[in-house]
Amino acid sequence: MIDKETTLELVPHFYEADSKEWETVAPGVKRKIMAYDNSLMLVKVAFEKGGVGSLHNHYHSQVSYVAKGQFEVEVNGEKKVLKAGDVFYAAPNLMHGAVCLEDGLLIDVFSPMREDFIS
Repeated sequence: MIDKETTLELVPHFYEADSKEWETVAPGVKRKIMAYDNSLMLVKVAFEKGGVGSLHNHYHSQVSYVAKGQFEVEVNGEKKVLKAGDVFYAAPNLMHGAVCLEDGLLIDVFSPMREDFIS
């Protein structure tokens, strides 16, 4: 973990998308960790049509922006179809997940950062 005193020295100020690698996390789903420090993380998640982000929960706050495509999103038992430009929020410990209805891209922001994504 990076302490607050050294964050400015250790964390880069700029991240180029081509310098990051995609990681397959499920059939039809891959992610690219773009930037993070202890308190915040931004992740791109690309889905093929039919790709599933299984229902799960975690202690992090999560905001997800639909950058491309269409998703059926479930948060705390409520389902809604979201399209490019829409956003969903999953409060800490709420069950949430998504099914991709057409090829799409989510931009996920977590607070604090997801340690499990980098270990």
